[in-house]
Amino acid sequence: MRPGARRGPAPPGRFAGPVERSIAAGEGPTPARIAAVARASVPLLGHEGGARAGRELEVALVGLGPLAPLLEDHAVTDVLVNGDGSVWVDRGDGVHAADVRVPRAGVRPLATRLAGLAGRRLDDAQPWVDGLLPGGVRLHAVLPPLVEDGAHLSLRIPRRRLAGVPSLVEHGMADAATAAVLGGLVAARRSLLVTGGTGAGKTTVLGALLAQCPPHERLVVVEDVRELDPLHPHVVRLQGRAPNVEGAGEVSLSVLVRQALRMRPDRLVVGEVRGGEVRDLLAALNTGHEGGAGTLHANGPQEVPARLEALASLVGMPRAAVHAQLRGALHAVVHVVRDGAGRRIGSVGVLRPGPDGFVHVDVALENGPAGARAGPAWPRLSALLPPGTTPLPRGAT
Repeated sequence: MRPGARRGPAPPGRFAGPVERSIAAGEGPTPARIAAVARASVPLLGHEGGARAGRELEVALVGLGPLAPLLEDHAVTDVLVNGDGSVWVDRGDGVHAADVRVPRAGVRPLATRLAGLAGRRLDDAQPWVDGLLPGGVRLHAVLPPLVEDGAHLSLRIPRRRLAGVPSLVEHGMADAATAAVLGGLVAARRSLLVTGGTGAGKTTVLGALLAQCPPHERLVVVEDVRELDPLHPHVVRLQGRAPNVEGAGEVSLSVLVRQALRMRPDRLVVGEVRGGEVRDLLAALNTGHEGGAGTLHANGPQEVPARLEALASLVGMPRAAVHAQLRGALHAVVHVVRDGAGRRIGSVGVLRPGPDGFVHVDVALENGPAGARAGPAWPRLSALLPPGTTPLPRGAT
């Protein structure tokens, strides 16, 4: 290849020359410039041909390239690209090979370009990125030597924006009794965590719960990367910032939680509790900020205290202090599972202070294939709900 020659496939059709001249002149292939080139080609290709080729160019140069058709499939929730160019998708039933590939040599350029679209930097000095693409798609990319066999990409596509708790029933994630319990917890302004594994549907469930909040309430949402998009008229979003290559400029979730408390929230929400911000969140929920919520990676509701202990230890918070805060901060745990039947709410737990001073989570409601059933701690969960909450699960008294 001659020095200065363009690497990779040329843009399609008659656009190659104008687009390459634009790039050579230091003008990036923005949608506006591509549209201008498309308009200039109308005398040669006609209106329909110019518009079609313009769309192809936009996908290839500023869009998702060969991944674009996958994101148009409304069943796809995750798109994964490995360094060898193989593409895998999840449609809610596990990961399967897709019928498209990215050229091996094109994976890193694609990752770098998408990072730029997310307003982030991805290169040898900053070999990973976590950002948000236009349209709400969450991007994660990592480069060698942190990963073998080339750059790897992960895209999380937000598909469900549920309009309150009844939508959980419509989408098969809960039955009527479970939905009534969740709606009651929101109405009673109980603080809760939504737990589950990766891809279980925690963000979807939390979004539905927030959409259930009264419209006059002000929700302040704190996230590392924006994912929550509840159908609610008054949502304020704060987003963290990673440090730059010199290690400066970081804005942590702990800082944002403290800032959020000065913004008069009716409900404070942490999109995902994953670090030292747990200390600030527990403190906030203990000082009159009722009805707060967040998500947490956990394999079951009973594991929540231990997970919070581990996260709080990152900022030197003793175990006894974690449990002392938990007693007044958190009321319920909504656990989401993913199995052969899809994503659904598996159980709801409530907190119980033990005689040793430590807090435990007991299952109060179980949601199986046959519907919701009251668990051993149902009387304590029932006491958290507004009077007359119906319908009740089987076995409830």
